Amino acid sequence: MGTKSNNRTYYVISDLHIGGDEQLKEIDFLDELIDFLTELETTDEDAELIINGDAFGLWEFTELEGIEKFEMLEETYPSLFEQFKSTGKNIDITLLPGNHDHELAAYEEYVDRLEKYNINLVQERSVKRTLDGQVIHFEHGHQQDPNNKVEDWGNPHASPLGYYYNTLVTSRAGQLSDRGKFNWLKDVQAVTPTERVPVWLFSKYFYREMNPLLRYSLFPFLLLFNISVLLAVLSGLDIMGIWSMPIEEIESLFVSLGRPGTAVWTFLTVNIIIAGLILLVGIPLYFLRRDIRKTVNRFGVFETELTVDPERPYQDYAEELFTNEEHTTLFCYGHTHRPGVQSVDGGMIVNSGTWLKRLHRRDGIIGILPPVFYPSYQLSTVRISSAEQADAIAVDFIEVQKPSPATEELTWTERFFTVGREPDLHLPDRRVIDQEGDCKQIRTVRDSE
Repeated sequence: MGTKSNNRTYYVISDLHIGGDEQLKEIDFLDELIDFLTELETTDEDAELIINGDAFGLWEFTELEGIEKFEMLEETYPSLFEQFKSTGKNIDITLLPGNHDHELAAYEEYVDRLEKYNINLVQERSVKRTLDGQVIHFEHGHQQDPNNKVEDWGNPHASPLGYYYNTLVTSRAGQLSDRGKFNWLKDVQAVTPTERVPVWLFSKYFYREMNPLLRYSLFPFLLLFNISVLLAVLSGLDIMGIWSMPIEEIESLFVSLGRPGTAVWTFLTVNIIIAGLILLVGIPLYFLRRDIRKTVNRFGVFETELTVDPERPYQDYAEELFTNEEHTTLFCYGHTHRPGVQSVDGGMIVNSGTWLKRLHRRDGIIGILPPVFYPSYQLSTVRISSAEQADAIAVDFIEVQKPSPATEELTWTERFFTVGREPDLHLPDRRVIDQEGDCKQIRTVRDSE
């Protein structure tokens, strides 16, 4: 576990996931990343860039083995590696393995190959840096995730549950993505948590791949489904003679409107019949599904969930670090793709986010239309430096500008149903932490505008 003591400035990025089979080779942020590295090439700061895991998507190469994957990276992204080389002449670049590129910790040859580009590969779980008397703990974070924890660190054949998901699902998506009407399947690596993948697939099928005539013919039924269910229940009460007045009054109201009203009532009647049939079939199926699930859980067929709590394990781990390791007040990780800062007992946790596209689920407010997965880029760099206050350090999120992909990637229907419901992409305010582990939030100009 490496430790350095100095008063330099640290820039932290993570979860680039560069590389993979076929369509996964495309890097949407390549220009922005090279521009960022170019800025560091000319900085006069005493700085170090820490790439905090998952720089490369080595798990997503399924047809190559070992160092062949790195050779493919060199061949595919020559301009990026040349920029690493140039930037590394001016500042130190430290690279930690993540879960997707755990092989970096398994082969010594990676150390030599990356050194050619002035990248210092640390084949350990974490590194520490000391700044103004405080210790900063850096690691990718997957060791706190039971689905991706590597039990035998440095084993080239390590294969936690996440390994199989990425080799069987993510890589396959990269191979098939360009076969769709739109090249969207490769974005499966941006879907978090992974249990949302089935819903995401159905959403993209409905809004992107479904025949437009079929989709638009379904819209009225799906939009009015909730109303149809209510009317189906009232119709059931009417048939059983329990309460007939609501249905009679509703029918009279529509009939009084003439032909248009009669047409609408006829359409609603069809919807009511369909909704009633769904209820009749759905209710027993619900109880059957629940009973089957209880039985499966009782026998322990599935020992591990696909997802984990994105915060609690890291909070517990950080509090343990702050308690057991003197002067450690800052824990910086990635892995979950959620940029953020939070205070815990004894110090502060920083998540450096991801440079991948992010997908934000937006459920429909009416009917049963599939949810929309709103795409965005939230590219950022964490900057850790000495604060103006004595014996304190500051954490800033520096935004890397990139246009939103929503206009190009969402259909007009998806955009219509997400008007006013776009994700809030503001990055965290500046935080300052002192040697006692006390944190203070500093409101930025960006957030006050």
